[in-house]
Amino acid sequence: MSNIQHIIPERPTHIGDFLVGRLLPFREKRMVGPFAFIDHMGPAHLAENESIDIPAHPHIGLSTLTFLFEGSMMHRDGLGTAIEIFPGQVNWMTAGKGLAHSERSPERLKGKAKSLHGLQIWVALPKHLETCAPSFYHADAKDLPFFTRDSVQFQVIAGEAFGYKSPIPVHSPLYFVEIMAAQDTQLNLGQELYGESGIYILEGEIEVEGNRFGPKQLLVAHDTQLCSFKICAGTKIYIFGGEPFPEERFIYWNFVASDIALIEAAKIKWKNQAFDPIPGETEFVPLPETKTK
Repeated sequence: MSNIQHIIPERPTHIGDFLVGRLLPFREKRMVGPFAFIDHMGPAHLAENESIDIPAHPHIGLSTLTFLFEGSMMHRDGLGTAIEIFPGQVNWMTAGKGLAHSERSPERLKGKAKSLHGLQIWVALPKHLETCAPSFYHADAKDLPFFTRDSVQFQVIAGEAFGYKSPIPVHSPLYFVEIMAAQDTQLNLGQELYGESGIYILEGEIEVEGNRFGPKQLLVAHDTQLCSFKICAGTKIYIFGGEPFPEERFIYWNFVASDIALIEAAKIKWKNQAFDPIPGETEFVPLPETKTK
């Protein structure tokens, strides 16, 4: 029996005027470990009169992980954080009981051609931390553990794997690792991973049980302990996952929770604009009228 449980393609999805490739949630696989949502942004090339402009919007019950390959983006939130993120860096925002943030093209790039390419990820919080105090953490690329095995480069972006630990303050056992190969290499990683595991192919190809898989595909394993594949020369992939939660998670818009009552309370709070405001910003995204999933 194949060890591949799901093969998930990117699905084009609009967020405002911006088109992304959605990977999670998927109708047959809502989460991988604590990972509840993954969007592949771009690569997008914006003209002089175009910009990313996502006004204030709220989150609860999760941490957001922003990781860019190209371009930059300005993050502002209700804690007073204002920071521009560049390729290789990590923005880790833990919304907990509730936090609003905005994401925009930096002011210094207005009126200039620009690019944006990266990943936007939501990691659900364990039940006992769903209503924790919000926080924000930023890491430079140099702060993330990097090592090489047999011409294959590894970087632990978040969590802990392969004997290395990222400084990102995660809230449950998980891992998010970048892997790049200079030449064809057989990787046998199962004994070093844990929980559920997914592989996202950004560039190149991997071969599993004689089958080749290429870019914009997410593979989810039946059994992490059997995680073995050939990574081809010039390939870049991301392995992510961790221990799943015992409780189901519900998703409504930007809210994730184990209890629908928490989502209903957050909806009312956002309608009443009772989240802490982002300093200097008044524009916000209104609450959509969609069903909780």
